[in-house]
Amino acid sequence: MENQLPKEWYENLSVLDIAFQPILNIHTGKIFAVEALLRNHKEAGFESIFDIFDEVYKKNILYSFDLELRKKTIKKFTEIAIYQDLKLFYNLDNRLFEMPNFAQGNTKKILLEHKIKKDTICFEISERHQIDGIHDMQTIMQHYKDDNYCIAIDDFGVGYSGYKLLHDVKPDILKIDRFFLQDVHKHPKKKVMLKSITHLAVQLGIQVVAEGVETIEELLVCRDVGCHLVQGYFIQRPTTDVTQIKSNYTEISDIINKDQRFMDKGYEIRTYIKKIPTLYIKTKMATVIEYFKKHQESTIIPIVNSHYEPVGILQDDQIKDFLYSPYGRSLLLNDDSKKSKLKNLINPCAIADINSEISTIIELFSNNPESIGIIITKDSEYYGFLSARAIITIMNEQNLLFAREQNPLTKLPGNTMIEKYVWDASKSKETYLLCYFDLDNFKAFNDVYGFRNGDRVIQLFADILRKNLPQEFFKAHIGGDDFFVGIKSTHDDNEIYITDVKNIVKKFTDDVIEFYSQDDKARGYILSKDREGNKKEFPLLTVSASVLLIHKRSEKRCVTKINNILSVQKKVAKHELSHVSLSCMI
Repeated sequence: MENQLPKEWYENLSVLDIAFQPILNIHTGKIFAVEALLRNHKEAGFESIFDIFDEVYKKNILYSFDLELRKKTIKKFTEIAIYQDLKLFYNLDNRLFEMPNFAQGNTKKILLEHKIKKDTICFEISERHQIDGIHDMQTIMQHYKDDNYCIAIDDFGVGYSGYKLLHDVKPDILKIDRFFLQDVHKHPKKKVMLKSITHLAVQLGIQVVAEGVETIEELLVCRDVGCHLVQGYFIQRPTTDVTQIKSNYTEISDIINKDQRFMDKGYEIRTYIKKIPTLYIKTKMATVIEYFKKHQESTIIPIVNSHYEPVGILQDDQIKDFLYSPYGRSLLLNDDSKKSKLKNLINPCAIADINSEISTIIELFSNNPESIGIIITKDSEYYGFLSARAIITIMNEQNLLFAREQNPLTKLPGNTMIEKYVWDASKSKETYLLCYFDLDNFKAFNDVYGFRNGDRVIQLFADILRKNLPQEFFKAHIGGDDFFVGIKSTHDDNEIYITDVKNIVKKFTDDVIEFYSQDDKARGYILSKDREGNKKEFPLLTVSASVLLIHKRSEKRCVTKINNILSVQKKVAKHELSHVSLSCMI
């Protein structure tokens, strides 16, 4: 037989086993797919899995071996109780094309044997081996895309071709390399890069998998930047026991639900989503033409695969261009023409889960000036379409909401947003530093120098916060001479943040002296009346800081307790030599 393996390799295959690792919807914890991973390589006599593939490659039997491995993998996949609802991610060695017996159609035969749809399998292609000559990554990807298979790029961001692949051959799924995820909550540069890669992929209509997630912090950052799916040890380690694969991972959904952003609660985008009817990707063009005739108000059609997952959109202009051109209609209706294939007319469209943060959806839209909207999914299936007009309406409402919640004098967020921030800190499992600032002797200054100068002092302090605290800090104005800042810690040593607070106290004390007359500067105090109407000396303005460090291991955090500590401690800070008082919640 053309694809026959030597006997010893059939024996090796019988020793090797297949493990599956779940890939989940990052917003709900519902399973989307499993990745097949090879196990028992040492029992088969190899130091690593890579050694197995290197050996069969040297013997020129890589394709034959891989076909047998596919049969074994797909057979075991069907033993998963819920396999019909899942995708199967299968890793391809990108040297397959170099094999003399490489041929089309073999995977289709295996799938037919097990009555599995083509959409079920997703081929993962990595750039571990750079191929010279004609058989490069682009060729391999295009081969399987032309054959209507789902394609995923593995280890994205550390390969040879990178962004060129996204441009030349749009994959269906992108798996971001673990390098960008590891301790991402501690490294702002990594977070920027992760967000950049994710948003670019989403705008091209590509689903993003955060692969290799090992901690709750990594999970939440990946969700916040817009990843659709998640995989890693934190979810579940690969298992050879198919009974361990679950339809819902409630432990993950519980984490997500507990950490839902308070800022988006009560804001419902569902009212803006239009439930535009879809078409299946293999629909005949005659049906497409009839669709637009019946739905003349529609300018787009969302296109889905057999799993009801969106693959892009078709715009009415594309059809009209054919219908109004010579022979255009004939080309569309000609089953032998490439133009008659719906898949060749599909445009990419950004995809976001219905549970995505509104800010993420707005940013995805804003970063693409050509966007006509965003496809909304629920558990990876098509849910509806959010048009450009709807998103602009949401943006305007958000801007009005933000404007209402700003302090009119300093333009900093006000009490509503402060309450939401403290609520987030109370529900989180991460380390937070919170700080109340209170200007000392402000009433006396206001009485002597007037409200206009008092406002200028308040604006000075707001500007000092903006210019001297890192961007990661949340900066807000409680009202009057009270301010609030907070930060979710990304350092093991939180002294850096406490130093930032001390520097704010010093900077304000040094700068505000310029608001006094020469005589008051020389005296070092001003004369004014106290609250009982008695004339007395008041020191020059400074600021006190009440700092609360909430450790991630703290189990007793709650909004009431946090506010009480900060309030009581504010009085203590005024009597400290440094004007800074610190407490820790452990």
